[in-house]
This record gives sequence, C-alpha cells and structure tokens, in this order.
Amino acid sequence: QVQLVESGGGLVQAGGSLRLSCAASGRTFSDYAMAWFHRAPGKEREFVAAISWIGTNTYYADSVKGRFTISRDNAENTVYLQMNSLKPEDTAVYYCAASQRATGWDTAPSYAYWGQGTQVTVSS
Repeated sequence: QVQLVESGGGLVQAGGSLRLSCAASGRTFSDYAMAWFHRAPGKEREFVAAISWIGTNTYYADSVKGRFTISRDNAENTVYLQMNSLKPEDTAVYYCAASQRATGWDTAPSYAYWGQGTQVTVSS
C-alpha cells in the first residue's frame, strides 16, 4: 500500500502561482511513477502531468505545457507540481497518483494509488 497526501491548494488570482506537494508513505517511493490529475466541476478526471521513477522523464497535458512543472524528491518521498500563469479553467481538485506500470502514465487506470485531493481555485 502507498498512502498519498496532497497539500498546497488554495485560492489564487488569474496569472498567479501555486505549488502543490504530495507526500508518499508506505512503500519505496522510487518504485513508482507519479502523476497529477485534476477534476473540474462537472467533468471527468483528467491527466495533468507525470514523472518517471527517478525524474528523468516528464509528460504534460497540452493545456499545461509551459506553465506547469512536475518534479520529485525521492529522498523526501514527495512529488511537486509548480503551477504558474494560472487560469480560471485550471480550477479543479488536484490529485496525485502512483503507478508501478511502465506505460500509460496519462491514463487514470494506470494508477493504483490516489490521494484525497486538494482544491485549487483560480479567480478571474
């Protein structure tokens, strides 16, 4: 089992920045690829970004490329999502997730473990 706890959400004006954190416990953190997904009101959960086991490779949804950066600190068992130039359409609950699969990192079924989520609200 892997336990994931997100933090860092909040209310921010458009154009602002937030940094989300996800602390992991329970298993060897570097055994897992990590990702962030979000769910906006009335919508399905969507992929935001993913990072490989030691952080060599990163992947982003087109909607966040150039604005968001995913990173991880395996010594601290934490994955981060730096969000810059935030837009009202980024408003959602953000979830971190852990996967031991080698492919499909942009799809929710690839992830066996999920956090409870943290709310991000961007005002216009």
